[in-house]
Amino acid sequence: MAPTPCTPGFNWDETRKGTPTTRTLRIDPNSPTRLLRSAAASTCRFCGNLIEWCYRTDGSPVPLHPAELDAANVPSPKRWHLASGIAHPGGSGSSWCRIAHTALCPTNSPYTGATTPTLTELRRTLALNTRHLVNHGFQPAAQGLTTPKIDPDQIEPAPPQRPIVHMLHTHYLAPGPLTHIRCVAQSRTRDRCRNPVTDRREGRWALMPVEPAGTAPRHLATHLLPAEMAVYYLSDLAYSVQLRWRRQRCVVHDYGAAADIAVTEWEPFDPFLHHTHLPAEPPHPPTPGST
Repeated sequence: MAPTPCTPGFNWDETRKGTPTTRTLRIDPNSPTRLLRSAAASTCRFCGNLIEWCYRTDGSPVPLHPAELDAANVPSPKRWHLASGIAHPGGSGSSWCRIAHTALCPTNSPYTGATTPTLTELRRTLALNTRHLVNHGFQPAAQGLTTPKIDPDQIEPAPPQRPIVHMLHTHYLAPGPLTHIRCVAQSRTRDRCRNPVTDRREGRWALMPVEPAGTAPRHLATHLLPAEMAVYYLSDLAYSVQLRWRRQRCVVHDYGAAADIAVTEWEPFDPFLHHTHLPAEPPHPPTPGST
């Protein structure tokens, strides 16, 4: 007898009822990256086109074009490939490769690097898409850096909006105030953790000399840079604590198996590129009774 809508164990379309199976995705413990592939997808804040964030071997992020390209149409210095979720410069020996979005971004016009007719046509397509996005309300971010506004009536110096943090023997530019740096781990509710990375018992303000990066051009006017700068010093702490800061994780998700749902926002500090964020002196806490 054929099942009817009233037959127990069957649906109205005569299919058998059953509990749907769900897949639980996990990050392999041996994976070199903790970033979820769904979290790697983003858009360029300058042109609005799709990008895919990936980590290099040194932990710094690089934006890649989301599609693979024929390696024959990409100059050798512009090729990238992924291995176990880590981005490596150069080709992998296959006929396909990836390319960094900075080599295709329409805002880098006119482009003076090595190119091919295929890449030129791809840049033209991305430029048309950017114009379409602007016509529908997209506002590209400014290329330059702006100096944070400071209230002239404030007696005590305000904390820097993007302080310089010294950890793992390297200067990093923070994405914002130290108390606003959020953990990038995925919480139990499958959204980004809301805990801050900073701990009031960790770190101290110190003055350190301004040293240009080793890759900076020698013709730049180094004498225009200040002699010292205020940094948030973390090198006195244990290596595990500094590594937690570099991974942008809170104390709760320090040793957990939770994946990253966002890209770490630290930037390697360069005094020539980030000269507007050079604080002359450490910020002082407000005196008791002050408003």
